[in-house]
Amino acid sequence: GGQRLAPAAPPGQPPAELLQLLLHRSREAKNCAYCPYSRFPVGAALLTAGGEIFSGCNVENACYSLGVCAERTAIQKAISEGHTSFRAMAIASDMGDHFIVPCGACRQVMREFGTDWDIYLTKADGTYIVKRLEELLPLSFGPEDLKK
Repeated sequence: GGQRLAPAAPPGQPPAELLQLLLHRSREAKNCAYCPYSRFPVGAALLTAGGEIFSGCNVENACYSLGVCAERTAIQKAISEGHTSFRAMAIASDMGDHFIVPCGACRQVMREFGTDWDIYLTKADGTYIVKRLEELLPLSFGPEDLKK
């Protein structure tokens, strides 16, 4: 059998309480970051289509290239628990006046699970902007392209 593709996540912003919890969980996850080299803690919280939240932080390594970002940690935790359909992700950092954005590798990993879901980019003060994944990674390559 072929690889099963994740169904498209339902569009629309999560209810206010759920969104606040998602944002809170991303800030909590940031506090667990293992970043002795960069001193740049990042937290992410991923909302599944079923309403569950999986959080993750960045985990660095003395062999720098083996470090993993918060966004990928959260996605890998969700996948390992059987979730493949996502509605939103919130990302938190200590960047002060700037919104945290995911790196290119994380954008590609996110894209594996569809383009039609929301990414909440936050500042240290908790303010946020929201972008669709397809806005963060336009003209992207995904699983369906392997069938062309």
